[in-house]
Amino acid sequence: MNEERPDPSAAPPLLLRPRREVFEYGLLPIPKLIFTDGTLTLGSIKQRFLQKAASHQSNVIDAAGVADTLQISNDHAVLVLETLSSVLPPDAELRAPEGAADVHDLLLFLFVQSYKRLLPRTHKDAAAVADVWPHASAFDGYLSALSPLQFVRSNNRRFMPSQADEEAHQLSYLQKHMSNILALLGQPVEGEGEESLILTLEMFQRLGFLLQFGDKDRGGISLSQASPFFVNSDPDMPAAPVSVSQVLDWLLENIAASLEQLAEKQYAKDNGALSISDVDVTMTDACSNQGKGQSPSPTGTTLRSQAFVEGISKASVVRQACDLIGSTVKVLNCHDSVIYILAPLRYATIYGCSDATVVLGAIGKAVRVEHCERVQVIAAGKRICIANCRECMFFLGVNQRPLILGDNHKLQVAPYNTYYSKLNEHLAQVCLDTAINRWNEPVVLGMVDPHDSLSHPAGVSDVQAESATCLDPDQFTMFLIPSWFGGESAQPTSDNPFQLPEIYRTSQERRRSGLNDIHQALRESQLEENRKQELSSAIHVHFKDWLYASGNIRQLYCLQGD
Repeated sequence: MNEERPDPSAAPPLLLRPRREVFEYGLLPIPKLIFTDGTLTLGSIKQRFLQKAASHQSNVIDAAGVADTLQISNDHAVLVLETLSSVLPPDAELRAPEGAADVHDLLLFLFVQSYKRLLPRTHKDAAAVADVWPHASAFDGYLSALSPLQFVRSNNRRFMPSQADEEAHQLSYLQKHMSNILALLGQPVEGEGEESLILTLEMFQRLGFLLQFGDKDRGGISLSQASPFFVNSDPDMPAAPVSVSQVLDWLLENIAASLEQLAEKQYAKDNGALSISDVDVTMTDACSNQGKGQSPSPTGTTLRSQAFVEGISKASVVRQACDLIGSTVKVLNCHDSVIYILAPLRYATIYGCSDATVVLGAIGKAVRVEHCERVQVIAAGKRICIANCRECMFFLGVNQRPLILGDNHKLQVAPYNTYYSKLNEHLAQVCLDTAINRWNEPVVLGMVDPHDSLSHPAGVSDVQAESATCLDPDQFTMFLIPSWFGGESAQPTSDNPFQLPEIYRTSQERRRSGLNDIHQALRESQLEENRKQELSSAIHVHFKDWLYASGNIRQLYCLQGD
């Protein structure tokens, strides 16, 4: 008898994964959005949503309906819809027009607002984190452990949750609540009461908002393709609904198997048994790509659909579209450096950086900047969220109002201020409207983020969160992106696709005119030759001192090219 044996060389089964975007970019610290009683409250909210949507003869609800049902302000309702839109999977983006949402997508979005992020591991060396974040803050105990300066001293990130840790935490949350999630999507069987629920193909596909097999950016498949329930459905006939209990059993089985595989990989990683391509975040960039113009290593810098630039110190690094795999980039723990991400992407995160400049080309969905100090961010994107940052400056071209969360100090915002040769092409690819720039209309939410697994001092929620101020027009300058690659010269910033406000444009023209007057005066001066040389030497000395004091000497080296 020839018994079939599994092929040991066959690819391992695909893991069931949480959609990271929902948890990383989709949580809002608005108390009225957080329901911890499962479907008890959300069940009645679902009925009210559907009643309002029925008046439009669809399952779509607008901001006014959201505000009225949830008893929140219209501004917060608009923020909810914008945030939901930014984290929808691509195949769900057309379910509702702009400024509205599909009711069931909105219910899933509201459900996950009860998620709490994974608590960082305790750092073993208390002395290493002492006095590195010397600001009075409600979060001193927490922020000291996550200070950007901490990474410079300790040169390790073992106390931070890894990508695998976070995925396992998110998957465990979905495992715990999957019964309630399916109850929100299920429909009662006629004549059998609320206890017997069924799930249609359309509602089953809504789970793609929270879960997926593998990674769609890297060849993963949708839930309906992977499930045994609808795989052979006739495209010309409505698929027969499935019992919610059957779907729940199948999902829980797959989630348990995925959690087990994640735990095995994490154990192997902790014991040094994984190859470099298995590690979720590597230091390849820091080790081999600190020089200008160098291409990234082909292995070790991506995890599924994410690219990482991590641990860069005192260097300039550029990443173009050809260097990046997937739709998300994360710039982590970079210090005293200049990072250029000149590519069209869906998401970008800047985390734990200090004394750095980060230029983001075109981000179609969302940018998140968190736990940064003295960082300059230049970003063109649909929206940006800034959380727990200090003394940072943001030059923005954004279609939606910047969102500011948590404990921030001395933030400044200004209009977008740069250009590179493929910028307009990249903006078009991610569908950014350069006629709209809401850089100076920040929305500020509370000091305390209920999604963090932290104990906060009593009374801190009463503290008014700090907003951002607009940069003085006389301090506004254009930023010139240098060229590392042959055949492309540095681009003129006069081609900035976002129109400068009049006050900033006037200041630029006045400064340019003043510089021209100085040049003309020097040319026409009647100084003796030796006095001219002394003046020139003095100017060069002061300019050199400024370059070193400001850190811009590195930019000058980059501008020189090869």
